[in-house]
Amino acid sequence: MKITETDTHYDEAVLPRYLKVSLNKMKKALQLMDSGKKYLHYDCDYCELQSDINCAEVDGDISPDQAWYLRSKYLGITKEHIEQ
Repeated sequence: MKITETDTHYDEAVLPRYLKVSLNKMKKALQLMDSGKKYLHYDCDYCELQSDINCAEVDGDISPDQAWYLRSKYLGITKEHIEQ
């Protein structure tokens, strides 16, 4: 899955440290996969990022809109997917 920008931009530099770590792992995983290399930890990185986004949202470290921005940009999950 290629990383694409969504309509709204949020500053990813102000995320909590644990979320930055999992986000960076996912970025590296996506780069490896996009380059055609095998990467066996993609599922783990995906689930870790999804969990960290959820925790950050519930704990109030990021807004619900920012959480959806990250889910859409890095995980390919949109509200429309959930509501169907």
